[in-house]
Amino acid sequence: GKSEQCFGREATERNRELVMGKEVRLVPDAENRDKYGRLLRYVWVGDMFVDLALVREGYARVLAIPPNVLHATEFKVAEREARKGKRGLWQTCK
Repeated sequence: GKSEQCFGREATERNRELVMGKEVRLVPDAENRDKYGRLLRYVWVGDMFVDLALVREGYARVLAIPPNVLHATEFKVAEREARKGKRGLWQTCK
């Protein structure tokens, strides 16, 4: 029943490009799972921080929910730069 978010397909495809077929490292923050039972992890491929790359390129918005805010500042800076540069969803979505 949920409608797809603006730029959702593009973000899914970009995420696949970054991680598919590669060895990923999953790094926890303060909590293991969110209130819905979903595993909370940051994703790394080698020395590339996939989560940050997606935000920086405009494929993701920042949602920092305490206490899981280890990288919140980095994400906010990257989102601000993506928005300013009209990258990804910031060019397409209202």
